[in-house]
Amino acid sequence: MADDVVVHEYGDPGAPPMVLLHGLTEAGTTWPDAVEHWGAHWRMLAVDLRGHGDSPRFADDELADTAAVVLADVLRVLDDVRRPVALVGHSYGALFALRAAIARPDLVRGLVLEDPARPIDLRPPPPEFFEHQDRFLDAMLTPETEIRRTRAETTWSEAEIQAWAACKPRVDRRLIHHLGLGPDRWRDLIGNVTVPTLLVVPRGDGSGVRTANPAVTITRIRGVGHCIRRDDPAAYFGVVDPFLASLDP
Repeated sequence: MADDVVVHEYGDPGAPPMVLLHGLTEAGTTWPDAVEHWGAHWRMLAVDLRGHGDSPRFADDELADTAAVVLADVLRVLDDVRRPVALVGHSYGALFALRAAIARPDLVRGLVLEDPARPIDLRPPPPEFFEHQDRFLDAMLTPETEIRRTRAETTWSEAEIQAWAACKPRVDRRLIHHLGLGPDRWRDLIGNVTVPTLLVVPRGDGSGVRTANPAVTITRIRGVGHCIRRDDPAAYFGVVDPFLASLDP
């Protein structure tokens, strides 16, 4: 279908499948360190979520509910794999990974959520959010200054920095201005997931990341920000690898 989102395939094509969903303003190409780490053991399918990378832009009639469109895309990708996957997401992508696992648990062996976006309430983002995103994406049209700043202020690998910078000019700005996180509150979403789930967040996160759901294991990592796997790859893979190894085949 011409409307299909783009999926980048890495790793061993004969290995168990892993689907990766990136954060807002990123792309399926922004997982280089994960590809290097997991590629020998997984068939890695990294999605360009709609409005990102090389995937289609949003049609006019889709802007009223972008969250529903993105979730439908993710479910089609999972269905096309034709066997249950390890589903890994970051931020915006982690939120839709969670929604997909709730909607179709038969398609997901296990779920890894890296500091997911959390719809704490149902109000739209404030105007400052859109202004900040526009300024940031404008700056990334000529990214040299931001690349130098990121090198100086983070411990990210050069591969991660370059991949992070390269995807920014390909973001559909109409998604940013019609951003939807869906109709459900965070506590209901995390409470309703039934597949084995690892929730990885920064230690000291004060936004109410908690649940009594026995399917969910929460791990808090010290000294990291929102991009946990980039800030401290050893800590991230150190908790995610045993979780992945524990999943039923």
